[in-house]
Amino acid sequence: MRTGRWWVVGGSLAVMALTVSVSIPGATAGSRPEGGLPRAEVRRQAEELTALGRAMFIDPSLSASGKLSCSSCHDPQHGFGPTNAQPVQMGGGDMARPGVRAVPSLTYLQAVPPFTEHFFDSEDDSDESVDNGPTGGLTWDGRVDRGADQAAIPLLSDFEMGNTGPDAVVAKALAAGYGAALQHIYGADVLNDRKALYAGILKAFEVYEQDAASFYPYSSKYDAWLAGAATLTAQEARGLDLFNDPAKGNCAECHISQRGNDGTPPQFSDYGQIAIALPRNMQIPANADPSYFDLGVCGPQRTDLKDRPEYCGLFRTPSLRNVALRRTFFHNGVFHSLHDAVAFYVTRETDPGRWYPRNPDGSVRVYDDLPAQYAENINRDPPFDRHLGDAPALTEAEIDDVVAFLKTLTDGYKPPS
Repeated sequence: MRTGRWWVVGGSLAVMALTVSVSIPGATAGSRPEGGLPRAEVRRQAEELTALGRAMFIDPSLSASGKLSCSSCHDPQHGFGPTNAQPVQMGGGDMARPGVRAVPSLTYLQAVPPFTEHFFDSEDDSDESVDNGPTGGLTWDGRVDRGADQAAIPLLSDFEMGNTGPDAVVAKALAAGYGAALQHIYGADVLNDRKALYAGILKAFEVYEQDAASFYPYSSKYDAWLAGAATLTAQEARGLDLFNDPAKGNCAECHISQRGNDGTPPQFSDYGQIAIALPRNMQIPANADPSYFDLGVCGPQRTDLKDRPEYCGLFRTPSLRNVALRRTFFHNGVFHSLHDAVAFYVTRETDPGRWYPRNPDGSVRVYDDLPAQYAENINRDPPFDRHLGDAPALTEAEIDDVVAFLKTLTDGYKPPS
């Protein structure tokens, strides 16, 4: 059972800048005082880093192909996720190499805790004895904790932006004219240190992705409703009740919908690593190899826990904020509608033939994207606790109600005039 909640949300630009210190190894300190930077200087650097990160985020020249920018896959108009319904995106130097996982949203990552194998927390602040197991990390498999490290992954991936190494990233950034901005932020000598330049580039992406107005504005209808400034429709209200009800959707067990105990907005995720046994998506080219399995926390993209079989099949629970902007769902992009995503939860066990392929003898090949030896890792909490032929926890109409509620989590809500 997963009962934890995470309550950290962003603060002011100056506080964020202090959190993600802009000092870069190898850069000159210039006239910086011994005790650190004055608040005004921190704010100035944070603003400049945000502007630099924003400019580079939309610049395709930083890729080996010259055609792929960060925003190509993380579009601001789609919750910083992909614009299309493809399960994976194409990249590489020739833009012909497919990825292996669906592109996640970059919104609301400011609250994700660092990866830990044992996350102790409880809804009851007086009892933090509940071990929620593997939790956190910024990627589907939790393998990095810092925004700078996360930014390096697509920049250097041979099926994403395709750079051969940090020096190639630096060369492209300088050719694109970012040298002056980097020098102004980090000091006069930074251009003489390629390692410092690379770290500075990654830091700019990190600081930009902590810009509250862009990445975690909390401007959905649900946020307005929590503030008493909006009214849910009857269907949306029913959907919220079903979402929270442990005997129905039980969605809030992992996708926390209540404010934190300190009043901060709900993140709609406990950020736990969980195995839900999605159907194998044969539209992902890598899955044409029957011996290939994406096992999340235990590999193959993450390697430090490859010898931990109890972690195989686990992927991080994403926030559901802006989920209605997506056209693919879950780490393998196997579903293309919110209705199907919710329906899978409530019928995975009651009607597995709806989702999984059949063997030659007509039997259903359940959990076909997870080797049988890892089946005990699969989550069995409600509504996954039902059995073949049982009534599902939600009717089709109730699934529609939950979907209607999920649509209230889209940022940019404008109340009716």
